[in-house]
Amino acid sequence: MQEIFFTSKQAAEITGCTLRQLQYWREKGVIVPVISETGTGRSIYYSKANLVELAVMVYFLSAGLSFDLAGETVKTLKDKEPELFKSGQGKRFMLLGAEGEKATKGGTGLMLSLVEFDREQAIASLVEGKPVIPVWLDEIYRRLEQKLIV
Repeated sequence: MQEIFFTSKQAAEITGCTLRQLQYWREKGVIVPVISETGTGRSIYYSKANLVELAVMVYFLSAGLSFDLAGETVKTLKDKEPELFKSGQGKRFMLLGAEGEKATKGGTGLMLSLVEFDREQAIASLVEGKPVIPVWLDEIYRRLEQKLIV
């Protein structure tokens, strides 16, 4: 079965990004689309996995993460669970307010740690007043699939 690709305009419409965001993220190397050279011009195409990456980036930014932290977290997730971006199948994660060397420093000085989702740990962190951001790529993937069907 042949993979379907999407233009920048289509990718923006599907994920809720602006064309400028796509260009900026591409320039910064955060989300690099499949690029097909054609003739004298250059057309940029995004795969379905790229659309998931874009949707995750939009989600992180809407949750209040800095651009750098959101981009770094997307890259970490792609390294840990690449299948999540291709099929939506895999583990669920969460970003927890954390202390220590393994945590990632956000723009506000907040330390966040990407860990596998654990309901009890999430509740305990919330009780302690620490932030918890669910990272359920399966849900983001499912919502994206619904947009592609419509």
